[in-house]
Amino acid sequence: MTTTLVTGATRGLGKETARQLVAAGHTVWIGARDEAAGRAAAAETGARWVLLDVTDDASVTAALARIEAEGGLDVLVNNAGIATFSVDPAEALAVLDTNVVGVLRVTEAALPLLRRSADPVIVNLSSALGSFWANHQPDRPASQVPAIVYGASKAAVSMLTVQYARAVPEVRVNAVEPGYTATELGGQPNPHGRPVEVSARTVVRVATLGPDGPTGTFQEDDGELGW
Repeated sequence: MTTTLVTGATRGLGKETARQLVAAGHTVWIGARDEAAGRAAAAETGARWVLLDVTDDASVTAALARIEAEGGLDVLVNNAGIATFSVDPAEALAVLDTNVVGVLRVTEAALPLLRRSADPVIVNLSSALGSFWANHQPDRPASQVPAIVYGASKAAVSMLTVQYARAVPEVRVNAVEPGYTATELGGQPNPHGRPVEVSARTVVRVATLGPDGPTGTFQEDDGELGW
């Protein structure tokens, strides 16, 4: 049985990813900052839940200790993230702490467990808004959207992916651009994106790549995306 942790999975893309991974036969842990939301999401998706705030060292340590005690970990999906179009320094620090340092915190805590797995995988949720290539392609939406702080945070997530893939070759580490999705990222419902069920398929595809799958790549629906 494959055991997977999805951070920030009480709603939107994270919750749907958890649902689809449960359907694929994984034992899934939903990482949640709020107990009520975590319990509700777990009940809805057939997953388990663990108290996990990616911005809190003690919370991350406790969550991974619980997962270790319950049997270990094979797949980590670093999904938790926040967005802002503000350039206020305090808001920028919050975004970077969640989106970038949060990935670092959870990954470092999870690596001892993942190294014991026969088929360890890390999936980092990035964005074309953080792709230098996509930002310079006039036909890509990312080149038309001013996302100063969020885009910078996702560029950092992509570099974390490249660096971890090099530093930890025994773990397959890939980034995913999930697509423009109807979620509440940024704090407001977005009715214009595509259904979350569609975007989660790409995350699940990369999370379930076999041992011969790639590492150190940036994936989207149709294959690889330029960094």
